[in-house]
Amino acid sequence: MTRHFAKSLGLAVLLLTPSHAALAADDTTSLVERGEYLAKAGDCAACHRTPQDAGQPYAGGYVIHSPMGEIVASNITPSISEGIGAYSEQDFAQVLTQGVRPDGSHLYPAMPYTAYRGLKEEDIHALYTYFMQGVEPVDAAVPETNLSFPFNLRFSMAGWNLLFLKDPYTPDPSHDAEVDRGHYLVDTLGHCSSCHTPRNVLMGEQQDRYLAGASIEGWHAPNITSDASGIGSWSEEELVTYLQSGHVAGRAQAGGGMAEAIEHSLRHLSEEDLRSMAAYLKQVPPIETGKPVDVGQRIVQSETLDLATLEPPLNVDPDVMSQGGSLNGQLIYQGACASCHQIDGQGTDDNFYPSLVHNTATQGENPDNLVMAILEGVHRKTNEYTVSMPAFHHELNDEQVAVVSNYVLSQFGNPELSVDAAHVGELRRGGETPWLVKAMPWLLTAGGVMALVVVVAIVVMWRRRKARR
Repeated sequence: MTRHFAKSLGLAVLLLTPSHAALAADDTTSLVERGEYLAKAGDCAACHRTPQDAGQPYAGGYVIHSPMGEIVASNITPSISEGIGAYSEQDFAQVLTQGVRPDGSHLYPAMPYTAYRGLKEEDIHALYTYFMQGVEPVDAAVPETNLSFPFNLRFSMAGWNLLFLKDPYTPDPSHDAEVDRGHYLVDTLGHCSSCHTPRNVLMGEQQDRYLAGASIEGWHAPNITSDASGIGSWSEEELVTYLQSGHVAGRAQAGGGMAEAIEHSLRHLSEEDLRSMAAYLKQVPPIETGKPVDVGQRIVQSETLDLATLEPPLNVDPDVMSQGGSLNGQLIYQGACASCHQIDGQGTDDNFYPSLVHNTATQGENPDNLVMAILEGVHRKTNEYTVSMPAFHHELNDEQVAVVSNYVLSQFGNPELSVDAAHVGELRRGGETPWLVKAMPWLLTAGGVMALVVVVAIVVMWRRRKARR
């Protein structure tokens, strides 16, 4: 009887208690969902996408235009043959936090392992679970990155890492839970400093200029410290709105890499996490990078314009149209820009087409984002709408872009700024070439001469010793 009772009790327990398999399945589902959220917070899809966004998430092939050359983002789907399907969790963690593949080859810091170094173990585990079980494998080969000599020597990154692989994120006891969460999201998952912190001559981040602004691929990633020249005048609510949509009416719009970060990452984050990021950014130590940015200070006088001013006669001879110097900025603005931004630069009443008067791209101390917006346009997908300002890099030459930029700055923005055609050309090519890249031919020549001197010295010493014997 006791035996029958025990069997009955065991059967009852099995009927009333969820199976281990069900519990494991629930746990895996939760980990996959958590990992998917973390992957979005880490902005993985912005780089590891296909070149044409072909609907194959994380299949790679997207080209990153770095100062050292074109870096091709790898396939990080769980494909055994072409992706990371054969990675162990330890391999995965090593790639994320040290930039070293299982075969020992080094990644370039276009992959922000310098920031991911601070990832928590439980977050790495959730990310690994997501990529292995929540992402469809894509068995498509991606071209290997092939930089020119000597940047193609991946082992040299081991020395670079010794110099610049920063300490991982650790909680700051002076921060409350909200600010600490924001610190982790900004510094580690969001890797904001990889764009917003200037680089030194060896392309390492200048830690004493943390988030003080930098140039990347022609765009200017602005100062986002708490100084008045940064985001000191922004409210936390405005920061949250900007992170969600890339647009704060009468203040700023996101373009370039920031627009991509919003589309692929930030708009998917929870309200709570965005508020944590805003709270952290508001207490980042201030670094002054220029005059305070106040987009509300400029007042444009509204005057009644006659038809000759609104629609001036335009010489449409092909030879004249191809000469940027023969057109003035006002004509180009009225032909290419005024239909959206309006004749007076005030934009539309609903702010969908933004004001050029109350705008950090025109009122700040750097005109590069204005020029880049004209050259490349502004493309940004939000949770509510899609922004698509056309690019004019094929329609306008460098002289034309310069004159229309100067017209906008003088009429609606910071009249102390000016742009010339040479600078437009430099931005069109991706921005100023870093010192390391410009100096490399001279460094290689000097290194070759030194090597030759060493060889000659060794030969001379060997001959002298031979002669003595």
